[in-house]
Amino acid sequence: MAISQKTNGMPYPEFDRFAVKMEPLSARQNKQQIEKDHVSPDTEPSALSEAASETVQELVQRVVTAQDNHRPVMVAFGAHTIKNGLGPVLLRLVERGWVTHLATNGAGVIHDWEFAYQGKSSEHVGPLVEAGRFGHWQETGFSINLALNVGAFEGLGYGESIGALIENEGLQIPSAEDLEKIAVKELKHHADQAAAAADLLWVVRRFQLEPGWMSIPHPWKKYSVQAGAFRNRVPLTGHPMIGHDIIYNHPMNRGACLGRAAERDYLIYAENVSRMEGGVYISIGSAVMSPMIFEKSFSMAQNIAIQRGKHIDNHYIFVNDLAECSWDWSQGEPPENNPAYYLRYNKTFSRMQGTLRYLQADNRDFLLNLTHRLENHFDK
Repeated sequence: MAISQKTNGMPYPEFDRFAVKMEPLSARQNKQQIEKDHVSPDTEPSALSEAASETVQELVQRVVTAQDNHRPVMVAFGAHTIKNGLGPVLLRLVERGWVTHLATNGAGVIHDWEFAYQGKSSEHVGPLVEAGRFGHWQETGFSINLALNVGAFEGLGYGESIGALIENEGLQIPSAEDLEKIAVKELKHHADQAAAAADLLWVVRRFQLEPGWMSIPHPWKKYSVQAGAFRNRVPLTGHPMIGHDIIYNHPMNRGACLGRAAERDYLIYAENVSRMEGGVYISIGSAVMSPMIFEKSFSMAQNIAIQRGKHIDNHYIFVNDLAECSWDWSQGEPPENNPAYYLRYNKTFSRMQGTLRYLQADNRDFLLNLTHRLENHFDK
């Protein structure tokens, strides 16, 4: 049976993930290969329409002004940005210092890791769900969950934990004895650290992990934006949702550890949003994650600003997606019978004051145009 009965609390049965058969990644067919499908930042960008070109040029000037004034330039993106091979383009923005913060969802983290680990990603969902195989991949579930479990114990964030794993090509496993001592010693004065040690102790014992350095090679790490962000000390924060990603299928998944790492990332993200006066926020292909976390963070930031006798008004939000939208968001929200009302990212960001611009374009065309224009500006 794949069902286990809880003996305390409400008598609701829980699914037993240990009963799920995990398979090696080598058994999976993938739709993308990073060596073949990556986008080089030196690729000549496709031409944009005159109106789109003017909008991107306005963004470039806002980025330059934000840099001059030491204001944040944040880029949040959905998983397709990574699946489309744009990791190297994002890396160029990081390496040149044009972006101060990157943010993505749980799927973006996974695709970036799989590309770095095996050079391939993106499974055929429909047929694999029918066969009961979708998402049940040993290396992905084991490695990412282990990195989050260890990272939470070490005080790292979600994206930082995975970035460190890729860049360092492995991680340090504490001994069960050391973890037990920490859990007992810190319980009275540092309960969070004690709990983190206890959670990792469960993992180490349950999966019989040997203490010491665990080598996990990542032959394609040069394509990883998480590794590049970690290497360049630029925050790349991960913003997952419980149950949304395939790593939750693996029995090593520990919600408490994942939550600690994700909470740290959210607060790092919110701190950068709190400095958004005069800053730039770029949201690429994220229908839910980016607008939702910005909305809550911006409200907290505005709360603090008002307490200090200030107000955040001079920020610039640039949204890029493929969906068509003919509504002029400078005129406020459309009525509920207008399909544009249900474009969550535009509706949410239109409520965030400041200046909002929307560009309908393929994310490859947008990011390449932005990168080349920034290069042209700074190379003059």
